[in-house]
Amino acid sequence: MRILITGGCGFIGSAVVRHLISQTAHEVLNVDALTYAASKQSTQMATDSSRYRLDVADITDADAMDRIFTAFEPDAVMHLAAESHVDRSIDGPGTFINTNVVGTYTLLEAARRWWSGLDAARQKAFRFHHISTDEVFGALQPGDPPFTEQTPYDPRSPYSASKASSDHLVRAWYHTYGLPTFVTNTTNNYGPWHFPEKLIPLVTINAIEGQELPVYGAGQNVRDWLFVEDHAEALVRAVERGQPGETYAIGARQPRTNMEVVQAICSILDELQPDPAGPHARLIRHVTDRPGHDFRYEIDPSYAEQALEWRARHDFEHGIRRTVQWYLDNRDWWEAIRAARYSGQRLGQAGKTMGTAA
Repeated sequence: MRILITGGCGFIGSAVVRHLISQTAHEVLNVDALTYAASKQSTQMATDSSRYRLDVADITDADAMDRIFTAFEPDAVMHLAAESHVDRSIDGPGTFINTNVVGTYTLLEAARRWWSGLDAARQKAFRFHHISTDEVFGALQPGDPPFTEQTPYDPRSPYSASKASSDHLVRAWYHTYGLPTFVTNTTNNYGPWHFPEKLIPLVTINAIEGQELPVYGAGQNVRDWLFVEDHAEALVRAVERGQPGETYAIGARQPRTNMEVVQAICSILDELQPDPAGPHARLIRHVTDRPGHDFRYEIDPSYAEQALEWRARHDFEHGIRRTVQWYLDNRDWWEAIRAARYSGQRLGQAGKTMGTAA
């Protein structure tokens, strides 16, 4: 297939690009605005492939999207481009509404214009795959069953509300216009190339540098952690096999509290890079919780596992060790980001990681 992927220089998007180029024969056009969280380095392995190219463009630019669809003639769209950091959405919700809602609308309309001009066979085969988050479902309490494809929407933050809005638009374009769209919702991702403002890279990097490890509240908020390479594999299975109008809830069955995640990182670093000053856990500091901090997210991925013939390969212990080792081995990447973009500990207030894309 010829796959147009938006946000392919972001955390999850770049993992999808790497998987598509290394594990499939599909042709890939990466459309990315190269905003603050994007990294061209994360797709460097793909640049030598004749099946990959990058087009720097903003999904809110209708003319650019029309040009791209006409020139590339995609068989499928994988839409990952989004603002994804909850704290940033609290501080500045307008950017999230523009990118996640207006951007998705603009992309849907460009896709519809392109799709409407295809012959019947290509119209039937075309897919618009929208990648979303479990945060649209709200929050779970202890003892609540995990989210499924049938869970009602109940977003709690500007970020999750903007993603819920985009999900509804994608489904409306299927029901109203017949555009062959479907949605995947996922749990928290982690792994290599994760931007340093998110929980796992932030804690890992701070611990490597001997800085404080800020944890919201008591650190008992629960997330279901999915290794990003496993998610990339699931998303490619979905674009290859997904059916219009469907929803696939993708998770890893690996719930952990934030404190368990931080302690695991500390333990791994105690082994891989011991600190003469003492165990890394001594650096943990509890900070004031953020507004509206959802208690728990967790997905039951049974339907997606069956429909896509997929299951997460990494358990959390294996995945987090690979992740910590990657940050130890790639200091040049994150040191440059930290030096250029951040100072102080405001970045350290990050308690949630989704990373839907750039």
